[in-house]
Amino acid sequence: MPNILVIKLRYLGDVLLATPVFRALRERYPLARISAAVPRGTEDMLKWNPDINEVLVIERGSVREQIRFMRDLRHRHFDCVVDLTDGDRSAVLSRITGAPMRVGFNEEHRWRGLLYTAIVKSTPTAHRVERDLQALRPLGFEPKSSPLVLRLSSADEADAERLLSELGLWGTGDSRPLVMLQPGARYWFKAWPAERFAELADRLAEGLGSRVLVGGNAAERDLAEKVCAKARTQPVNLAGRTSLLVHAAVLKRCALFVGNDNGPMHMAATVGTPVVALFGPSNPLEWGPRGEKTTVIYKGLDCRACFHPTCRRGEESCMKLISTDEVFAAARQLLEK
Repeated sequence: MPNILVIKLRYLGDVLLATPVFRALRERYPLARISAAVPRGTEDMLKWNPDINEVLVIERGSVREQIRFMRDLRHRHFDCVVDLTDGDRSAVLSRITGAPMRVGFNEEHRWRGLLYTAIVKSTPTAHRVERDLQALRPLGFEPKSSPLVLRLSSADEADAERLLSELGLWGTGDSRPLVMLQPGARYWFKAWPAERFAELADRLAEGLGSRVLVGGNAAERDLAEKVCAKARTQPVNLAGRTSLLVHAAVLKRCALFVGNDNGPMHMAATVGTPVVALFGPSNPLEWGPRGEKTTVIYKGLDCRACFHPTCRRGEESCMKLISTDEVFAAARQLLEK
């Protein structure tokens, strides 16, 4: 029975976008033991995934903890490691496992390529889902694409309905649609301005009769509160009030999601919620939401190289060029459908 490890040391959305890899491996090796290694904070994306036997959580702890984790990897005797990260740390972990087959990316042609037994030759213009799947070709088969997988438990579903009920947004007979706005982003230059989210909240509430929620994690609560404070129609601030999977269950009950390029955007699309995705420096051809009911707004400026903590244009123009009018028009079109 093959013993396979898949490493993805990235963020929420990246981990979720990798789920077709696990599905392809399970279909190819139905009796295999398939493990995933992901960073702390992303493990819930795979918690109930039926294609995975075990999720290993990688901490950024002390040197002693790191050594203990590496020893544990070595003692698991993996037959194959598929590293989807394209990073030095994950390449070292791949080598430490001692697996006879180690597959990984090396787009930058760095020294880490020496730690793999096979280097992935990927298509740079492909979506991340397809690029991750290309990492399975060295295993001797052509993987097929499949939908993303994000499973929720009955407890997650019940907790979401309980929270919405406490807020008077569920089970009241009110037929007005719930709309989730997600103003947060990992990098400031990927975020649409908070005041425009507030303006959008008012137009959704007053023009379309929507009940607007503002989501985010605990670190984004102040940002969500800023959006709520600037809006006249008093949207509900949910930032920091749910776990990831309960948030996904709330998204599942929304008629629309509007947000930046972030993990919750992919979560919403995966659970079937219509999505209006706002993109700036990242390319939606590579990172766009997967789903039939999605609209991407992207200006495609010549600033791909600005993907770092300072914007060379000095004015966040890639996001500021997105008007409230066009976001509202896209939202209305999806809601009317």
